[in-house]
Amino acid sequence: MMMSVGLFEFPDMEILDFAGPYQVFDTAARLSSERSGKPRFHLVSIGATTEPIRVSGGATCVPEASIADHPKLDCLLLPGGLTGVDAQIERPEVIDWVTAAGETTGIIASIGTGAFLLAQTGALTGFEATTHHAHTDDLRRRFPGIDVVTNRRWVDTGQYVTSAGSSAGIDMAVHLVERLAGRDLAVATARSLEL
Repeated sequence: MMMSVGLFEFPDMEILDFAGPYQVFDTAARLSSERSGKPRFHLVSIGATTEPIRVSGGATCVPEASIADHPKLDCLLLPGGLTGVDAQIERPEVIDWVTAAGETTGIIASIGTGAFLLAQTGALTGFEATTHHAHTDDLRRRFPGIDVVTNRRWVDTGQYVTSAGSSAGIDMAVHLVERLAGRDLAVATARSLEL
């Protein structure tokens, strides 16, 4: 069964927070297609709109779908990028979209400061979560109902998964491949990427 994985894109996001997990799921899709003739994952980039956006380092990305018209998702990934995340938190339509995704999406995962987007919805209240090490104190201060941990690369509470910085997000993505498609594919994906 093919699963749909959405990756949110927004201005000033950290490009590796997006590209690293994207590459993991893309590799897993390719390997599963080579093995069975059917890819296990379909990836879709999602923006507030489908207009081109400038991300960290000046690269331009063009979302394939918008928050209003993307396909049903099995997994949603929220990259970080502090100035970009802060701007998205101030957009009610984005927070409403992430909140609504919690009702229909099996797994919502954040990379680095993407945890602030999840926290803003209230989804992490009462749970453990992590973020980039430079922003753990800020996450605690702004969202005191979250048990912020600093000694793990990712925290998996079931539906919600948070990771520390960019490389931890790549490791977390391999973990999600294992959850969604099994250990054999996750190991093959990690080996292919030399993780």
